[in-house]
Amino acid sequence: MMKARLRHAALLAPVLLLAAPAGAKELPLGLWARGDGNAKVRIAPCGDALCATNTFIRDTSGGEAVGDKLVMRVKPAGERKLTGSAFDPKRDNTYAITITFDDARMKTRGCLLAVLCKSVSWQKID
Repeated sequence: MMKARLRHAALLAPVLLLAAPAGAKELPLGLWARGDGNAKVRIAPCGDALCATNTFIRDTSGGEAVGDKLVMRVKPAGERKLTGSAFDPKRDNTYAITITFDDARMKTRGCLLAVLCKSVSWQKID
């Protein structure tokens, strides 16, 4: 069960919330494809947060579905690096998250209980 939760956090890890509005260059906004090709997410503002919303899931056996969201509260932690927490409303879990990105690539690292961590690579597709 922990693996499924961690997999979900890593899948949706790009969902963000910032304390203050930031420019597009400071956020990984847009459509991203997971490195293994099994998922796509759209990162966009949602209320006072940024959300990563699943737009495509190839293998739904892990409980993932199109429309699932992850909402994160992050802040800048260096050039094109964000850290903070991510809330998964479907599973009612909060994860620590680190996001590093450039114009074409992103890496997310989500951790549950500070020891169960998973990193995922993403490619920008829009």
